[in-house]
Amino acid sequence: MRITIKHDTVRRGFILKTTYYQVSLTVLFSHEEKQILRQRNLLKTKLLDRRPATAKVDDRDSKFELLIGDLINGQTDHFLAADPSSAKRYQDTLIETLEQLKLWISDNAELGDDFVVEL
Repeated sequence: MRITIKHDTVRRGFILKTTYYQVSLTVLFSHEEKQILRQRNLLKTKLLDRRPATAKVDDRDSKFELLIGDLINGQTDHFLAADPSSAKRYQDTLIETLEQLKLWISDNAELGDDFVVEL
């Protein structure tokens, strides 16, 4: 698994332009990792709950979830933060989550070994 994270500044708005700090995430899975995710039906698994700076108060939280299927084909995911500090904290959260995903994929590669415990 290869992870690429980029930070950019984005200005949005027609009259009153607002500056946002965009974090772009691209994950390139190996062929084996993709196969494990597809065989175990893990593509609809939620990786992260998040809420961008552009979210409205009445928006559903499920609209902003990051799913494994959103990243599977090398697609780039973009997230808008309100300030550079939030963008850096989001990056740290992404790295922790993707480290756990890597361990989880390797755990799902094979069935567990049989063992007997005597108490």
